[in-house]
Amino acid sequence: MLIPDLRQRLRALGANPDHESRVLRTWLHALPLEGGPREKRPLQGFLPKAVMQALPGLMAELDGLLTLRSEHAGGDGQSARLLLGLNDGQTVETVLLPRDGVCVSSQVGCAVGCKFCMTGVDGLIRQVGSAEIVAQVVLARRKNPKLKKVVFMGMGEPAHNLANVLDAITLLGREGGFGHKQLVFSTVGDERAFEALNAAEVRPALALSLHTTDAAKRAELLPRAPRLTPEQLVDAADAYARASGYPIQYQWTLLDGVNDGADELDGIVRLLKGRYGLLNMIPFNSAPGLPFTRPSWERARAIAAELCSRGVLTKLRDSAGQDVEGGCGQLRAREAVGRAGRVVRIHG
Repeated sequence: MLIPDLRQRLRALGANPDHESRVLRTWLHALPLEGGPREKRPLQGFLPKAVMQALPGLMAELDGLLTLRSEHAGGDGQSARLLLGLNDGQTVETVLLPRDGVCVSSQVGCAVGCKFCMTGVDGLIRQVGSAEIVAQVVLARRKNPKLKKVVFMGMGEPAHNLANVLDAITLLGREGGFGHKQLVFSTVGDERAFEALNAAEVRPALALSLHTTDAAKRAELLPRAPRLTPEQLVDAADAYARASGYPIQYQWTLLDGVNDGADELDGIVRLLKGRYGLLNMIPFNSAPGLPFTRPSWERARAIAAELCSRGVLTKLRDSAGQDVEGGCGQLRAREAVGRAGRVVRIHG
């Protein structure tokens, strides 16, 4: 289901824009049909009779867009990776993040084929529809009513499903109660994405997957990413940051012996010092079959400290799911071969 289709169905039942907005807010905020504390008027008597009669079935249909296959809780007591089934039998991963955030998937698989990511091992299988994307947020909000941030950093490359992702972002920003800077669009870098984001009604914050400052190495690590140089990517991202008012989050998966040397640190300082943004450095999530290793936390901490001392704001982050072998794409890959995951129970 696509959000434009949902809107069209409501209009066909006689809904005007106010009715349509109210129905969508009821879904997005996971409110009961009889109304809730956020609403001043009950649905009954406000919505046209035909819409009201169709509403229970429509909400059941929306609730049925996703099925929770498994939930893998992180040892931090705050994060959890969810494996969600779609109606055609495919699966995607959604991550409940610390500090009231959720990370959603925009594709089943991925065409970029990043060498350090399990998501792209089987290539792109299909796009995730805009309503399926929003349904991940609704499910997360049911688990955490205080949800306040949505990041599009799960399975897939959002720039390769641009229309659906922007439809979801627009709905979440207009009706979902999310601040625009609390919606984060992540991309490996695509000129079409930069153009569309600058023209969007709801302009999200931007996260740019950089991973290296060397163009040849980037082509090797991200074999099907657009052939923009790191310099071109950073220039485009910095222009968007200054136009939108939101600092860019530069993403860097730290690979032991690959992109953690002195040459890369010099390149980061050259590219990012003085830019309107920060560098998120995430040690690699070890995964079977991938030819990379995770650097020690001490080594990662030293790199982050050096970059900060040289004028590049750097935050060292640990990817949610590492302690349950649930890095991006790993849960789906494990289910595909029938291997059960290790579930960690939250204590306290």
